[in-house]
Amino acid sequence: MLKIGLTGGIGSGKTAVSNIFEELGIDIIDTDVISRNLINQDKSTLKAVLETFGKGILTSDHSIDRKKLANTVFSDNDKKQLLEDILHPKIRDEVNKQILSLSQSSAPDYIIVVIPLLLETGFNNIIDRVLVVLADEDRRIDRVLQRDKRKRDEIRSIMTHQVDDKQRLEAADDIIDNNSDLKHLQSQVRQLDKEYRLI
Repeated sequence: MLKIGLTGGIGSGKTAVSNIFEELGIDIIDTDVISRNLINQDKSTLKAVLETFGKGILTSDHSIDRKKLANTVFSDNDKKQLLEDILHPKIRDEVNKQILSLSQSSAPDYIIVVIPLLLETGFNNIIDRVLVVLADEDRRIDRVLQRDKRKRDEIRSIMTHQVDDKQRLEAADDIIDNNSDLKHLQSQVRQLDKEYRLI
């Protein structure tokens, strides 16, 4: 079973790409979803995050405000490292657990593992190929402004804490250009789907 690591900068269109693969019947493991579930549903993770960052990151219903947490960690490298130390080992364990489950049950030709920080976190040692989604910086910023209602300087701060496209290109086995329309995006994904099924 081929494991494709899907990555790209904030606003590049990773979710759009993974959704198209899913529509083609491909199993998706999304580390952002795993991270959200850990923070919201795993008591030991929630406790560790609150002990590290305080109750100021909670919403009125006592769940973690992911935007506040992101603003906290992306403005301080030490805090970012603290959060990664809490989350990444648990995320890695869950990814491996899901990969094992898929390989034992349906054993598909390939799966997509969405890992936004694949290159930053060393997760590339659990996947077979790196698929990078690229888009121009201004286009990415506009997408995030519409999607998350974040401020432009917040988005740029997140970008500075991610590897740049040059580094992503150096690591890429496959590339999707997401500077055009949905039809063009779908065409690229369908072509890769055909290729991955033959590997």
